[in-house]
Amino acid sequence: MGETRLARHIFLWCLSAIYMFAFASVYVQIPGLYGNEGVLPARWMLRVSGKSIWEQLRDAPTLLWFGPRLGLDTQQCMELLSLAGAVLSLAATALPVLRDCRVYLVLWVLYMSLYQVGQVFLYFQWDSLLLEVGFLAILVAPMNMPWGCRAGLHDNVTFWLVRWLLFRLMFASGVVKLTSRCPTWWGLTALTYHYETQCIPTPLAWFAHQLPVWIQKLSVVGTFVIEVPGPFLFFSPIRRHMLTAFYMQVLLQVLIILSGNYNFFNLLTITLCFSLLDDQHVNFWLCRHIPQKERTLLHTVMAWVCVLVELAVYGILGYWTVYYFDLKVEWDKKSISSNTEFTHYEFNRFLKAVVVLSIWIGVLSLTWEIVTAMFRSACVKGVLWRLWSTVQWAVFATAATTMFAISLVPYTYIEYEANSNIWPGVRKAFQLTDRYQLVNSYGLFRRMTGVGGRPEVIIEGSMDGSTWTEIEFMYKPGNMSAAPLVVTPHQPRLDWQMWFAALGPHTQSPWFSSLVYRLLQGKRDVIRLIQRDESRYPFSQQPPAYIRAHRYKYWFTEPKEDGSLPQRWWRRVYVEEFYPIVHLGDGFLNHMLDQHGLKDKGPVRRSSDAWLPRVLRSIGEHARDVPTPLLLWTLFSSAATICLVNCLCSRSPAHDRPLATSPPPQHAPEKEEQEEESSGEVDKEEKEEQNKESEGEDKGEAEEDPVNEEHDGDDSGEEEISKESGHLGERK
Repeated sequence: MGETRLARHIFLWCLSAIYMFAFASVYVQIPGLYGNEGVLPARWMLRVSGKSIWEQLRDAPTLLWFGPRLGLDTQQCMELLSLAGAVLSLAATALPVLRDCRVYLVLWVLYMSLYQVGQVFLYFQWDSLLLEVGFLAILVAPMNMPWGCRAGLHDNVTFWLVRWLLFRLMFASGVVKLTSRCPTWWGLTALTYHYETQCIPTPLAWFAHQLPVWIQKLSVVGTFVIEVPGPFLFFSPIRRHMLTAFYMQVLLQVLIILSGNYNFFNLLTITLCFSLLDDQHVNFWLCRHIPQKERTLLHTVMAWVCVLVELAVYGILGYWTVYYFDLKVEWDKKSISSNTEFTHYEFNRFLKAVVVLSIWIGVLSLTWEIVTAMFRSACVKGVLWRLWSTVQWAVFATAATTMFAISLVPYTYIEYEANSNIWPGVRKAFQLTDRYQLVNSYGLFRRMTGVGGRPEVIIEGSMDGSTWTEIEFMYKPGNMSAAPLVVTPHQPRLDWQMWFAALGPHTQSPWFSSLVYRLLQGKRDVIRLIQRDESRYPFSQQPPAYIRAHRYKYWFTEPKEDGSLPQRWWRRVYVEEFYPIVHLGDGFLNHMLDQHGLKDKGPVRRSSDAWLPRVLRSIGEHARDVPTPLLLWTLFSSAATICLVNCLCSRSPAHDRPLATSPPPQHAPEKEEQEEESSGEVDKEEKEEQNKESEGEDKGEAEEDPVNEEHDGDDSGEEEISKESGHLGERK
């Protein structure tokens, strides 16, 4: 792989946009989820105990402790933090100068502050992933200074950590599907249930569900190939292997985005995939012509060897896929049959060997990047610049090595023996940093739920206890005639938790009792989580006197016999009572609230009338009147437009043609080093002096040429010319 400057810029730009999606999505839901009269008030997580501010930060590292100093309660402080994060990330998306390591440090601290009090509604794997990626961005992003910013020679070392994170995410996601012993994954039938049982499907999920079974099974085989052996191509020394792995991973994520609403998670995974690209391929996307260097015979031979090795790897991967999944073409049925031809014992034996192998591959790959960066730092001209570059290399190489070592603890959770062999010092370091979500374990879609039908909780309200009306949510399935929606990158966190609640009894979801309690009270902020348009909420005029909840099983409908589409998207069957009939003051409801500490602890403190709380209330009222997905895409479109206009305006004719200046002073040319080594020979020294004199005359003419005067701002070119002229003076 070549230089990765453009790939890093794309990575940071995408991460800024994803931060904006995450902050803005949480912001509109704070009053209903964490407000003083929300489902799980955040103020309960911050108990006043008489400790100093530093002791409080040590117990719970969140900026919310500073809220009272600003005259804000916990809800208002959360709104301020999320709003500040959304604005800052939006600005970083629009303006390149703000894609700075200090900006990403602030964004990481802001999201960590929300995560610490987010409770069950903010404890998803993609929230942990965003915090881990956000911390790596602090190491990857440059530090812009008023006098300029030089590209660090350690950039490939820190950017390698992003590739290692992508490997851990994808490989673990593939492995856990098989280690869980889920019969649908082992039987290759998981996707025959997935499209209708996922949390919030898209309209395309209905059509994907209608595909023939053999295509669904073949899709599972493709998923295993992309997630288990595919990630090992991330560390291949052959460039085309990494490009192939990039397109494989992006293809999988795009298909998931089209069929399901997984907020910003798949977008964040695609962002990680940019660590597999180099500037040459990005320039290919941008249709920029890069002059090719002349190839020697050795380069040609090595290129053909790489092609043969590349084809051999693809051939082995294809052979193993056919062999272990028993792929056969059935011409009479016009299909491809597939079955799992390995046992759980064989897979565990394979996993035990390959986890250790992957760790050593990571060690060798990181060592290569560190050693390469060390040699580049040693070749910097100037004693002070070389010293500064070496210090930077040492700091970031140490940081990368530490992050890699700590990440081995959660990574080896997928294999017990490898995890037990982790050095105790590394395990202790992980325990010290675990609360900050610097590294995490991953494993998505471990088991396929809803095999016998999609479980769904339907809440009903009544004024008299006899006539019941269903309370329909905005996003999750309920109304059988309502089409699924596309809400990416927004995550309606209450709808997601309703999906998890349906998988078990209500006692496994204590927050559900608090939701019922708030609906009986008619709390407006909680109602807006269910229906933004209160006219569609059946009890908008008066809260229901009674509430109950039933569990149903949902299935996608099927096309009619003539191939036409049905009138309804879903069909359902009643299963059982999920939550009994309750009312305000009901003994059962009070018992559930007391048991889980969800009862109001006292009167809510009145909000301040200071200017900052008033501004926050005004912004919130206007922002929550807009559909959240529309709000997110509007903000993104605005930032992307500003970024595009900025790029077009910053272009000039001087940027469109190649510069005729000498190379930057970071690296001493090999040719000059060879000449200096051979300067002891008298005859060669005389020839060099003659050549230098002629070059000095040429450069003197070039400096008088008005065409070259427009490049006087290039510091590297001026420094090189000044150094060269100094050498000429000494030689003369």
